[in-house]
Amino acid sequence: MGWNWSFAADVFPILLQGLVVTLQLTVLGSLAAFSLGLVLALLLRGPRPVAVVVRGFIEFVRSTPLLVQVFFLFYVLPDIGILIPAYWTGVIALGLHYATYTADVYRAGIDAVPRGQWEAATALSLPRSRVWTGVVLPQAIPRVLPALGNYVISMFKETPLLIAIGILDIVGQAREEGGRFFSYDEPYTIAGLLFLALSYPASLLVRRLERRVGTV
Repeated sequence: MGWNWSFAADVFPILLQGLVVTLQLTVLGSLAAFSLGLVLALLLRGPRPVAVVVRGFIEFVRSTPLLVQVFFLFYVLPDIGILIPAYWTGVIALGLHYATYTADVYRAGIDAVPRGQWEAATALSLPRSRVWTGVVLPQAIPRVLPALGNYVISMFKETPLLIAIGILDIVGQAREEGGRFFSYDEPYTIAGLLFLALSYPASLLVRRLERRVGTV
């Protein structure tokens, strides 16, 4: 038996197709998480009843596994007439799950804006929307970029969970090809190496960004 280089060369292009799907899910899921996370962070600073409901929602999502949330969206929602394709179920699940974490990241960044900036904006009678878009967020978001980067890497490594609903990401393709030829060493090894080749440099980039932000 052993390692088959010919088989590895044959499955490599197919695994690259799966890698493209993995990257697409990561990018779309990240955009959803960053957008919804910011909305949740702003709602946490709203009226107390709203903040309590939002905090309860955040804790509920965090306290349940991502895989359970994927199954709920894909298998339970159709029972009440909401049918979402598997691909978009994955994007929504990733975005919703990680939004509950990015919300607190944004909140910490907003809280780190010096109080004097708020007071100066109030003294200038700036509209509330202008205070947020022109004063607070431009200072808060750069501070939280390293933390957001870490969540992108985590999301990238969690996309294989979506094979449970039939999405053929890189691990899904590895499983398919391994099952077709009853040889799993090559596809799973290549998949793992591709994950490493992308996630490790990304983690180094995030660490560099953390040092740069820390010196600002």
